[in-house]
Amino acid sequence: MSGAASRPPAARAMLLTLLAMLAFAGNSLLCRVALRDTAIDAASFTSMRLCSGALTLWLLVRFTRRPGAAAGAGDWRSALALFVYAAGFSWAYLQLSAGLGALLLFGAVQATMIGYGLVRGERFVASQTAGLLLALGGLAGLLLPGAAAPPPGAALLMLLAGVAWGVYSLRGRSGGDPLCVTAGNFARSVPLTLALSALLITQAEPAPAGLAYAVASGALASGVGYAVWYAALPALKASSAATVQLSVPVIAALGGVAFLGETLTVRLLVAGVAILGGIALVIRAR
Repeated sequence: MSGAASRPPAARAMLLTLLAMLAFAGNSLLCRVALRDTAIDAASFTSMRLCSGALTLWLLVRFTRRPGAAAGAGDWRSALALFVYAAGFSWAYLQLSAGLGALLLFGAVQATMIGYGLVRGERFVASQTAGLLLALGGLAGLLLPGAAAPPPGAALLMLLAGVAWGVYSLRGRSGGDPLCVTAGNFARSVPLTLALSALLITQAEPAPAGLAYAVASGALASGVGYAVWYAALPALKASSAATVQLSVPVIAALGGVAFLGETLTVRLLVAGVAILGGIALVIRAR
């Protein structure tokens, strides 16, 4: 009875889910516009994003949980994965469009998590195998050399960021209050990102507009976005929660076209359909 009562009503859950997906896609848009249209460097953006996210999550935990609820939450290995994700994400968006970056990131995240399941002995039915091959084929087609191919260095950085986020997500399955654990991991990532900024201090360009975008990415799209997502999760089945995240690269691509003046290439469209469609087949059959 108490479990059913704790689940948000369907309309509220739908609204929360939509807001969370917009926030996650917003990270790609905010990072891309900051690094493309302002003078901020990738290290400063990463540090401001993680620091503002850590502060926002601490405040959310502080004012929504009883005192001491976050004690011991998070760990350093998860924080390291979070830091690698955030840094790779920022440097990749120096060259990648918002939609392309989000698609590479999401594909790598899902490939990491699906691969982990296979290594652990998970068995695929025929539709899952077909979906995995379709997604891998789409990813390979996206990265093949050609006029529309993404810069290889930036693409590899985004794939690395996706693998790191996949590792972070897998480690997050261990349990505990997800908001508290996320807050703890963000807090632990702060010294790591500040150390990187210190190493690259001679290249620092803390442009005010870029810092504002970084704060929006960390505090709103990350901190508040995760809080909203965790509020929606109790009303979603595991398969539905995984499937709805397929919308994030699509939202990012459309946002890039609408707000950043980016174009959708045929290669990106075809690869996107293959990658997202293949992942959907794998997820829905689980």
